Amino acid sequence: MKLRTLLALAALVGLTSTLAAEQKPLRVLIVAGGCCHDYATQKEVLKKGIEARVNAVVEVAYDPTKSTKPLFELFKSPDWGKNFDVVVHDECAADITDQAYVANIVNAHKNGLPAVNLHCAMHSYRWGNFRTAVKAGDDNASWYEMLGLQSTGHGPQQPIAITFTDKSHPVTTGLADWTTVNEELYNNVQVLGAKTLATGNQKIPERKDKKGKVTPASEANAIVAWTNEFGPKKTRIFSTTIGHNNATVEDARYLDLVGRAVLWSAGKLEADGKPSAGFGK
Repeated sequence: MKLRTLLALAALVGLTSTLAAEQKPLRVLIVAGGCCHDYATQKEVLKKGIEARVNAVVEVAYDPTKSTKPLFELFKSPDWGKNFDVVVHDECAADITDQAYVANIVNAHKNGLPAVNLHCAMHSYRWGNFRTAVKAGDDNASWYEMLGLQSTGHGPQQPIAITFTDKSHPVTTGLADWTTVNEELYNNVQVLGAKTLATGNQKIPERKDKKGKVTPASEANAIVAWTNEFGPKKTRIFSTTIGHNNATVEDARYLDLVGRAVLWSAGKLEADGKPSAGFGK
């Protein structure tokens, strides 16, 4: 190869590196808090895991309450999302039923703010007869419409065998199927636009209650990871129901999935699953 060509390539590589170095990081917000989970630990694991994989500055909005009514001051403002590129919903807020408050959250995503939703976010912001399939446009449907899938409950904690059913999607390409430690498999009441990325299979052993009643062994299957396009701007939404226990959230495979989801939702993930220039670590 001629010296001139080598020098030109070196200059191009240098320019690319300079551009990547000057790329502003994504502004990511993690919203965490509520009942039933160790959010004090998990919020830090997620922040560290995302920042290790993505050129991002991660802020955390945390409510230490252990109830099903965690409140976040920022959601009281309609323009709460203006300073962020992606929001990671990791709250467990099943009994927050203030419709104006919830509308502020949903409308930010409807108007173009991408979201990554984890585990109990799927069981948040629900009221009315939410255990049956909601109807599009009903006052209790907006959160499920944003998610793209309605879930209302889960079975016992047992390992979940995760199968990536769409291996060509940028979020999942190259990722290997895996089996979690004890986790909760969330049910699927109805699909509201979700495109499945992964399913989960859980083997539930025979159980006997205190009265001696036996429940036979069984298996359960459900969608556990998916994408959605929400609202007129087709906002990118990613969700996974996996993530109850700390051992799962700390697992590099889980953090790889979440990191890719953050990049994809922000439009910074290439078809081969690699970050766009300047957005990887």
